[in-house]
Amino acid sequence: MAKNLVIVESPAKAKTIEKYLGKDFIVMSSYGHVRDLAKGDGSIDVENDFAPTYIVSTDKKKIISELKKQVKLVDEVWLASDEDREGEAISWHLKETLGLDKKGYKRITFNEITEKAVLNAIQNPRDIDQDLVNAQQARRVLDRLVGFELSPVLWRKVKPSLSAGRVQSVAVRLVVEREQEIEKFLSDSSFKTDAQFKVGTANLKAKLNKIFEDKKTAEAYIESCVDYDFKVDAITKKPAKKSPTAPFTTSTLQQEASLKLGFSVSRTMSVAQRLYEAGHITYMRTDSVNLSQTAIDAAQDEIVSAYGSEFFKFRKYTNKASGAQEAHEAIRPTNFANHTVTAENDEERLYQLIWKRSIASQMADAKLERTVIKIAGPKSTEFTATGEIVLFEGFLKVYLESKIDDEDEEMDGLLPPLNEGDALITDYIAATERFSRPPARYVEASLVKKLEELGIGRPSTYAPTISTIQKRAYVERGIRDGVDRKYAQIELKNGAIKTTEKKEKTGSDKGKLVPTDIGRVVTEFLIEHFDQIMDFNFTAKVEKEFDDIAKGLVKWTKMLEEFYKPFHLRVEDTLENSERASGERTLGVDPKSGKNVIARIGRFGPMVQIGEQDDEDKPKFASIQKDQSIQTITLEEALELFKFPKVIGQYEDVDVKVNKGRFGPYVQLDKLFVSIKEANGDSIEGMTIERAIELIEEKREDDRNKFIKSFKEDETMQLLNGRYGAYLKIGKKNFKLPKDVEPANLSYEECVEISKNQPKPRGKKKK
Repeated sequence: MAKNLVIVESPAKAKTIEKYLGKDFIVMSSYGHVRDLAKGDGSIDVENDFAPTYIVSTDKKKIISELKKQVKLVDEVWLASDEDREGEAISWHLKETLGLDKKGYKRITFNEITEKAVLNAIQNPRDIDQDLVNAQQARRVLDRLVGFELSPVLWRKVKPSLSAGRVQSVAVRLVVEREQEIEKFLSDSSFKTDAQFKVGTANLKAKLNKIFEDKKTAEAYIESCVDYDFKVDAITKKPAKKSPTAPFTTSTLQQEASLKLGFSVSRTMSVAQRLYEAGHITYMRTDSVNLSQTAIDAAQDEIVSAYGSEFFKFRKYTNKASGAQEAHEAIRPTNFANHTVTAENDEERLYQLIWKRSIASQMADAKLERTVIKIAGPKSTEFTATGEIVLFEGFLKVYLESKIDDEDEEMDGLLPPLNEGDALITDYIAATERFSRPPARYVEASLVKKLEELGIGRPSTYAPTISTIQKRAYVERGIRDGVDRKYAQIELKNGAIKTTEKKEKTGSDKGKLVPTDIGRVVTEFLIEHFDQIMDFNFTAKVEKEFDDIAKGLVKWTKMLEEFYKPFHLRVEDTLENSERASGERTLGVDPKSGKNVIARIGRFGPMVQIGEQDDEDKPKFASIQKDQSIQTITLEEALELFKFPKVIGQYEDVDVKVNKGRFGPYVQLDKLFVSIKEANGDSIEGMTIERAIELIEEKREDDRNKFIKSFKEDETMQLLNGRYGAYLKIGKKNFKLPKDVEPANLSYEECVEISKNQPKPRGKKKK
């Protein structure tokens, strides 16, 4: 029997560690947190120094029972959860739940899951750091108090089932305010001029150093170019260099994985977690850019071996963030000699990104030669052509960082050989109308960057925050198809000037974060009544106080007391004295009834209504469509919604209706719903009773063909036909069938066995 029990958070981590420790150790997993605050208002005793009541989670009772049995069988218990506050709290909860004060325990941490790091941790155990635990307790208790007290206010004053959160609500505010900036933005137009000159058989592209405010001025300038003799005025060549950026922190990894790999923030963290647990990278929740001397030495060995000694340059990076505390190192490979890993596609791609960024951080600068050619133009103007060549690749051999807001000067690469005074032949000169752009909507990565800049949240909170605001439907990934916009272009070519009107798509945004109607109304309500909670500086100050608690500088209960009393008074005052918020907007008057048409948030979400609540006749209501908003819906669009549901005839003595739902138009017969698909040539406006009956019968036939078999032993179990063949359904879960079975012949017992022995999901194939 093993003499030592090591407890980690995840089974993958347990598997990796167990192979390093030998037969005297057994490694078990707690599967994350084993207990949490009790549900309900009794979980925190506000009157008794904010004493929390913790309970073992229902899904962890079996795990705790197994751990307790094992604790009795071993001599030593080692708590090896992660090294940040969350990990420290997990160890503390395990100690309390398993009664390790009597038994004794040793706390160990490691930044990477390698044999050397694990064995070194075993040689250097410590006690649980209660200051780190208290910092995590303070965050958990404060967030519970805010959520528990604010949510009922939103239920009463906005809409049932809403919730609020200290960091999440501030993140939503950022998205809402960005959208308001975009809506208020007034675009100005101006004319930018570029040219292409012929140099022998080569082309030389250049940009004018002047912007024209209107079409008339631009046309006058182009006319002055007709007979002008262009020549090279000056050529300057300057040495330049590019330096690599620091290794990844949590937030920079999330940003770069979004730009280079198209990963969401939560996907990045999930993949990084798997790489860490498999021993490939160091701990992935960190705001430090530091590399240990051991790591730098290993990077140097690999750089010299793979590229040569001239490619190495020792660099020490320091943190800009004053509160950096979550870990001691940046995210890096545990073994620099492994340029790639053999794993699922996502893991391979993210590992390669981490390896490149880490190795590049210790490489030499790239040496460049930048050439600027000045071309004299009419009216004291000047065209500029720029280009650069790489003299020494340095770190560019491995990696080039992406930028969220890339406004670098555009380089045209290699330029043709020229001398000062050389005459140039004009190929074309074009002044093109360009419009100023509103601020860009946030993507997940740029929102994380903004939160970090403001000091809001920490490495462990970015991904949950971004996920939560989307799950709560305060923010969504918008689809803006954009609209056509006309612009003018004045072009000089072959000695003739031609003015043309062209079209371009503007305002097209896909996958960007946009606030929902609910998100906007909740944000405006919270700013009005809870300005402190919604204040960026206050939220950042709270994060700093958590850091101070972690350092032992502040008592956690004192920090909570200073926050809670004024906050609780504000909650009571708002419940008592504030008006209900609905984001109400009057669109105009209904021509039939003469009553006001209003867009607002209702009990079941965004809606429009005709008439007021206190009218003699009850108001009419209609839900708005998925692609509509109470902020932008027009009177005409609102009135269109009241045309439905519409009875188009009868079938089987029941009314057949057509209607518009949140997910598109449909035909309804009693409790049967059939989608109207425009791709099939159908439309809600042109739907006849004859065509509706055809669709109803097609749906019934599909449903009949779908069913294969049911079982009296379990009414939720069915064998069904799907798009890709037969499958087993139990409740809401679907299960694959083995290829060699006849679905109709399967027994209840065989179906149960199939559900328990499903094949492991395959990773995506590498492109």
